[in-house]
Parts: sequence; C-alpha cells; structure tokens
Amino acid sequence: MLRRSARRLRRIPPRGGCMSNPYPAVIPMLAYENGPAAMDWLARAFGFRERARMVGDDGRLSHGEMEAGSGLIMLATPSPHYHGPKRHRDECQAASRWSEVPYIVDGVLVYVEDVAEHFERAQNAGATILSPLEEGGEGKRYRAEDLEGHRWMFMQK
Repeated sequence: MLRRSARRLRRIPPRGGCMSNPYPAVIPMLAYENGPAAMDWLARAFGFRERARMVGDDGRLSHGEMEAGSGLIMLATPSPHYHGPKRHRDECQAASRWSEVPYIVDGVLVYVEDVAEHFERAQNAGATILSPLEEGGEGKRYRAEDLEGHRWMFMQK
C-alpha cells in the first residue's frame, strides 16, 4: 500500500513548469513524535498546506508533505521511541543549554508574503516566539518554535 501511494505522489503535477519530478532540489525532512497532530498544527499556526499524508494502522505518520509557499517539507514519526527537540531538552542538560539562545541552531527558514500577519497567526496558535518581529539587514523576520520544539525563522519576501 505504501509503495503504491508513494508512486502516486510522484505524479502530482509541478507548479509552474512541466518537470517530471515535482519536488524542489532541497527538502527539509522533520521528525515528530505525533506526526498527524504536527501537520494539523503547522497548517493552523504557520499556514502550511497539506499535500500528502500517509498514516499507518497504528496511527503513526509514515510520510507527510506540506507546502510552504513554493517550498516543501516532509514529516514523519520514525519510531514510537522518537523524542522531539522540546522533550529532548527536558531530558538532556546539554541540549537544554544550547537551546537557551533564540537562534535557529537546526531549523528551517521560510519566506512569507506578510511576516507581521504571519507572526500574529503563529502567536495566536500557540507557537513559542523566540524573537519578536525585528528588522535586520536581510529584512523583517521573527523566530519561533513549533509544538514539538523545531525551530523556524520566517522572513518577509
């Protein structure tokens, strides 16, 4: 069943072209303890759009895809023993120390049309805001953590 579904995913027509492979050259792949809940939360908080969701009989996300603008992220729950960054920090003193800074140590940068509106949406959905809206040399941006502690930076296009 999974192989058949994966083949169907490859046939999704690309946006803005006629390439045979509809995937960008680089795709962040993120693990979540509760993949289905993460997909719902990412859609609500960050405005990502679900493209594919494959859930096993045990309720675990075996493969998920979400669009973020013209980009794509893939998600899964690799094992019932997996712990996300937030729980890892709670259990590991070293991880807790290096996460004290608001910077994106391991994370994803996403460009958005209206970063102030995006900030409000994320904050209202319960994202952990690591830095307020700020103006830098590259433009307006903010940093946030999702429900399991993955770090994101959102910048104005």
